[in-house]
Amino acid sequence: MNIKEILPELKQDILLKDYTTFKIGGKAKYFYKAKTKEELIKAVKTAKKLRLPFFILGGGSNILVADKGYQGLVIKMLHTNHLILDTKISAEAAVPLSLLVKKSLDSNLTGLEWGIGIPGTVGGAIRGNAGAFGESIGNIIKQVEVFNSEKEKIENYSQKDGNFAYRESVFKKRLELIILSAELELKIGNKEEIQKKMKEYLDYRKDRQPLEFPSAGSIFKNPSDVSAGQLIDQCGLKGKRIGNVEISKKHANFIINLGDGKAEDVLKLINLMKKQVKDKFNIQLEEEIQYVGFK
Repeated sequence: MNIKEILPELKQDILLKDYTTFKIGGKAKYFYKAKTKEELIKAVKTAKKLRLPFFILGGGSNILVADKGYQGLVIKMLHTNHLILDTKISAEAAVPLSLLVKKSLDSNLTGLEWGIGIPGTVGGAIRGNAGAFGESIGNIIKQVEVFNSEKEKIENYSQKDGNFAYRESVFKKRLELIILSAELELKIGNKEEIQKKMKEYLDYRKDRQPLEFPSAGSIFKNPSDVSAGQLIDQCGLKGKRIGNVEISKKHANFIINLGDGKAEDVLKLINLMKKQVKDKFNIQLEEEIQYVGFK
């Protein structure tokens, strides 16, 4: 069976660097844009039927795509329906987190201020339990709708079912669970206070993070009670460059793409950071980013 017969809008040999915040990565063998949840489910079922590896792509942040690309089907999520009703926000997985932050401010809702300046989608944020400033998306989840690709059926997970922890969730551990949509529960707040907090958070990011360069965000999770960036900085690695990628001079937990960066060089820097922190502090750094196409 020909995949293009089932998914006629499918494209081939699409450069993935154009779809990531890092601007790094080779071509996807097959690339399909799913404009609805139904199209997403159809694409997943097709990949399974043809025994083709597949990867669900949201906003393209927090990932490093191999220079050789991805030898399977990349499904780019485009379903972005959302609705705010009182203090509840219902949003499909491809809704940009930045859009929900703006909409929550417009509706005088508090609880999403920490998300200002964070790239990526609602689905990606839930999967990795994104957060900042002591808050995370897991704290405001009411329900998550997923497609279980093993059972091939839609399931609903409560906040408790999500097993949210620091940059972790059940959805990150169980790859068969593909997030379709979610319901968030916020609180009524004061618009001026919400705006003030958002400005403080955004100013903090601009001061301390290299937002002017392509990156994947934080490379590593913070170990208990210590900042990964500080550990890397204390190893004297700020500004260390291999090829056209560099450990940021502004924030050592960021690797920035100076132009035409290669995933292979990013990997070398990551391994160097891990080795030196392990040697100096006996702490094993754990990646926050996800590797795509390296196997």
